[in-house]
Amino acid sequence: MPNSPPVTSSCPESGPPPARVDRSPPHARAHPPLHHPHPRRPRHDRGPLPDRRLGLDRHPPDGGAGRRGHRTPRWHPDGATWIADVPENWNGTLIVFSHGFGATTAQNAPNEGVRLRLLEEGYALAGSSYDTSETLWALESAERDQLATIDAVTERIGEPSRTLAMGQSMGGLVNAQLARSGDGGIDGALGLCGLVAGANDLHSYQLDAEYTIARLLLPDTDVKLVGFTSRAEATATTQQLITAVTTAQKTPEGRARIALAAAFLNLPAWSPGKDRPEAGDWAAMQEQQYDWFAQGVLNRVVGARYDVEKALGGNNSGNKGTDYARVLAASQHAPLVSAVYREAGLNLRADLRTLTAGATITADPAAVATGERTSSAGQGLAVPLLDIHTTADDLVPVEQENRFADRVRASGDGALLRQAYTERQGHCSFTVAETVAALRAVEHRLDTGRWGAAATPAALQTAAVDLNLDGAAYIPYTPAELTIARRH
Repeated sequence: MPNSPPVTSSCPESGPPPARVDRSPPHARAHPPLHHPHPRRPRHDRGPLPDRRLGLDRHPPDGGAGRRGHRTPRWHPDGATWIADVPENWNGTLIVFSHGFGATTAQNAPNEGVRLRLLEEGYALAGSSYDTSETLWALESAERDQLATIDAVTERIGEPSRTLAMGQSMGGLVNAQLARSGDGGIDGALGLCGLVAGANDLHSYQLDAEYTIARLLLPDTDVKLVGFTSRAEATATTQQLITAVTTAQKTPEGRARIALAAAFLNLPAWSPGKDRPEAGDWAAMQEQQYDWFAQGVLNRVVGARYDVEKALGGNNSGNKGTDYARVLAASQHAPLVSAVYREAGLNLRADLRTLTAGATITADPAAVATGERTSSAGQGLAVPLLDIHTTADDLVPVEQENRFADRVRASGDGALLRQAYTERQGHCSFTVAETVAALRAVEHRLDTGRWGAAATPAALQTAAVDLNLDGAAYIPYTPAELTIARRH
């Protein structure tokens, strides 16, 4: 890929961040959303593009950070940092990027390949770290910090002719919140494998899977599943569950119960590096679901629960009163589970009754309410949003897109939403071409006032292939419904 053109960027600042201020957000969200202190400005109020970049120091290609165009971040008042790249041939569009869970530094693109390509095409890129000083689940500050980043960059380079939001994974949830409000002058948004079902749904189905492993594979062991008070507690639970799954995979009975837990976790039956199993090849499907466990999905799922619970002030998921037979019946993986149980000679109904009888975990209502306030989306859209997702995503199941679309349609804003899918395994494993083509589809919607065919699988595939970069795999696809017991 060609190198990016010279960029201008925010200058390094020495010394520690400014003193901490009151950590409570100045605009705690409620639904319908409240106005932020960064209101949308009508198009006619936006000034002309500057002839020069204002207030940003010029760096040589590798200046200051050892990476082309990358810069030392500036600080927001809450301790979050932000970065920006503005190419010499700025096309007037500013993209604010929302990063995923686990990152503690500011990012302004999903990966270096996308960053370089967008800079080459003239886009200005910005993004913040969010305030992760207390928890990696920084949804209390993320939207606020992204809007503050837009303001800070705009003060230095002048008013963009267009501002777009882009977000990945947890940042896809932040991105959907930005699209919901339209604050900060945001005109449109692109979501990449976004966690758009929100924190409450996420923890509900994850708890069902973790509980299944603990109850059926470790029946005589006390396994702490919720209410973690330290990261060490979450790590201990992770190791218990991983050991149980690894051991269980060695027997037909264990494999059957792993398949049941995988169904509740919405795990795809197609794993990285392997061909998709043929229809009805139940053994291969179960093996590939196990691959996700072997590759560490529980490390990421259980480990993140500690951060989310800390952010929400308690446990936001429960299973008391859940009928697990009913939950399984609604799963796309029910035929697989039934088949491997028959092969193992196990009584599936008996296991489901065991799960239902032992379901006693209750959620903290205050944590559920905080999750709804800070960590949900879909309660309307103010601007056009295109979400793209891989069809076999272990961390953020593609079925989340259905939950999100249902909420957007219920709000009356379904016409603003489009969703598209790439046939690939993995979380956020998009090519540069797929990402750029999706961004151009959003721009088409803004240029013309209508989606037309721009966001259809065929149009996205053609646009991505025509870039002659790193390939594309857009396909017609409709996700199954999310397998979930608790409906928040």
